[in-house]
Amino acid sequence: MKLEKDISLKPYNSFGIDVKAHQFISVQSKEELLEILKRFYASELFVLGGGSNMLLTQNIKKTVLHINLKGIEVVEDHTDYVLIKAHAGENWHDFVIYCLEHNFGGLENLSLIPGNVGTSPVQNIGAYGVELKDTMAYCETINRQTLSEKRFFTQDCQFGYRDSIFKSKFKNQYIITSVVFKLTKKNHQLHIDYGSIQTELKARGITSPTIQEVSKAIIGIRESKLPNPKEIGNSGSFFKNPIVDYKTLKAVQTDYPDVPYYEIDEKSMKIPAGWLIEKTGMKGYRKGDAGIHTKQALVLVNYGTASGKDIENLAKLVQKKVKNKFDIALETEVNVF
Repeated sequence: MKLEKDISLKPYNSFGIDVKAHQFISVQSKEELLEILKRFYASELFVLGGGSNMLLTQNIKKTVLHINLKGIEVVEDHTDYVLIKAHAGENWHDFVIYCLEHNFGGLENLSLIPGNVGTSPVQNIGAYGVELKDTMAYCETINRQTLSEKRFFTQDCQFGYRDSIFKSKFKNQYIITSVVFKLTKKNHQLHIDYGSIQTELKARGITSPTIQEVSKAIIGIRESKLPNPKEIGNSGSFFKNPIVDYKTLKAVQTDYPDVPYYEIDEKSMKIPAGWLIEKTGMKGYRKGDAGIHTKQALVLVNYGTASGKDIENLAKLVQKKVKNKFDIALETEVNVF
């Protein structure tokens, strides 16, 4: 562990934005993390995980604290299930693959989501009908000010759609050091009725899929329409799918009777943000190196040298276009700094 100065954060954010950190420290153990928290006030630190759900628009004047804790271990092994712990610095997809290799079920629908394990509860990551809250047992944290350790169980986290207590009441108060999941060892419960999973499985000639085959199908779907951050800078879905009331849905159906939507409850529906953006004509739009992906309108991309401000301005333009056309406000899923 060493303190470095004027470090480029381009390798540490999936948009590939070249901003600098005034000071940078990467910690690889809980002991190192506690040492840094003792040396710096919480307000002096900018905590960085996998960098997959952030847009950096300026140099970071605070000390960047990179959470790079590694390790995967089974903490309880039962006949039907395991409790498995992944430390915060583990790559999310690599962890999913590890679980699939050991035939632990529950995370297969979350394959190929970018980022690290430690930030997954903050966002309550989700895809194809499954969210993190469905399998998380608890996460272990350290309070940034008191240095006390606290275990948050699923019911403590106030999980919502891409939301948690770590984004609201306890924002910037805790650092997640590890996450423990309850995963099945047999009689896996598959979630294959969402989106195009069935179509993809059918194309592969699979009628009774294993969890490994579900994962491969989802990887195939994602790779067909989402750019690889290693090739084109992006943070995956930039906007949340808006949840609207019945009146708003009916207004959209006036001009677009085939609008796709998913019922949340009797009074609210979720409309895909990508569909809304596409109907504004902005799919594939590009200004300089800031653009909207040609295959998925929900994804904003950096084709090379776009600045964070370029991407932010493009996001605001998208929000304006959707608001003007549908009277629907899009919220960003990505955190902008």
